[in-house]
Amino acid sequence: MNLTKQFFKYVSQNIFGLLGTSCYILADTYFISQAAGTDGVTLLNLCLPVYNFIFAIGSMVGLGAATRYAILKAQGDERCQRYFSNAIFCACVLSVPFLLVGIFAPGGLLRLMGGDAGIMALGIPYARIFLMFTPFFMCNYIVSAFVRNDGDPSLAMVATLSSSLFNVVFDYIFMFPMGLGLAGAALATAVSPIISISICSRHFFKKENSVQFVRQRPSARLLGQSCQLGISGFVGEMSSGVTTTVFNFLLLGLAGNVAVAAYGVVANFALVATAIFNGVAQGAQPLVSECYGKSDKAGARKLLILGSCTALVLAAVLYGIIFGATDALVGIFNSESSARMAQFAHMGMRLYFVGYFFAGFNIVAAGYLSATNRPVEASVTSICRGMAAIVACSLVLSRLFGMNGVWAAFPASELLTAVLTLFLLLRGKKQTA
Repeated sequence: MNLTKQFFKYVSQNIFGLLGTSCYILADTYFISQAAGTDGVTLLNLCLPVYNFIFAIGSMVGLGAATRYAILKAQGDERCQRYFSNAIFCACVLSVPFLLVGIFAPGGLLRLMGGDAGIMALGIPYARIFLMFTPFFMCNYIVSAFVRNDGDPSLAMVATLSSSLFNVVFDYIFMFPMGLGLAGAALATAVSPIISISICSRHFFKKENSVQFVRQRPSARLLGQSCQLGISGFVGEMSSGVTTTVFNFLLLGLAGNVAVAAYGVVANFALVATAIFNGVAQGAQPLVSECYGKSDKAGARKLLILGSCTALVLAAVLYGIIFGATDALVGIFNSESSARMAQFAHMGMRLYFVGYFFAGFNIVAAGYLSATNRPVEASVTSICRGMAAIVACSLVLSRLFGMNGVWAAFPASELLTAVLTLFLLLRGKKQTA
């Protein structure tokens, strides 16, 4: 199979898998909006940054370790086998603080994220349950990344889609027929990564499997090497969390809970959009790492061009859908028919999603830089788009233009990052010429 066909195979399967993950979050939002109205959507949006932080750590460890594995495997280096077991152990250790918060202080966490007394009373059972399943969320990233990098992207896709389908179905069953309410939504979400891990584990019993669980002492050095190449995945996930946190506090000050609920609608569709572009970046990563390991620079550059063009086309299709169906999409989550929420969310969708014309390229480029063992440049790109630019733009533009400035901060920050990223890529090309 030639490189272009491999690219579209890996990317399409990874996009479908990640779309499944993001769609179950949409299902969560829909069912919660039906059960608890605007307060329920506000609660979910306050919890999203915590989800993002958990996923960010899992992504950093999992994608980074799997990338190291793919590069060393392509070079015929047996040390590649040390990364899987080390990643699993370290993820379990890193999940301990989340477990402790879930057991002892879920209310304090919600207060820290901006929740008032009503939101805290509504959300404590929800937060407690999903925090206590943190090890499974993190390990799911690791297992699926290694399965994908070991040449089995189809199984990783099936696992992700199956876990997402489970979540959607049992969201409804737990919340309504069983009467568990928001705790039921959290329970369905918490069990879904266990389904995914179980299905991915089939790969380890196949003849084609080359991933081994090695008995060894956990190594901080191996973790550090993994995190170097996983930093773009970490910041990519964290960017949603940072954006959501900053926007939540700005919007609370501008228009209160209804504005946060409106942003909850925007943020949930943004998760779907980000999943699409992460699918392009993560789908291409095993192929880029293999080309890099074999010193095939032309192949790696071809994959970067394919990824960037694919991201641009997808951004155009996505914005066309958002622009043409804004009111219908907002109405799905507006169970109370709030005119203010609909007005805020309508403008938010149309301004915010312009940013994906630039964000798609930034996500693909950051993934390419990590996959070709350029962690510093990948980190600069990721940190700029994920934290520095978005915080600066949102603070400045919200003062100048109010709520419209908050929505416009995302495209402005992604545009600035795209200029920086293009410079880093061209500089790297000159250095290797």
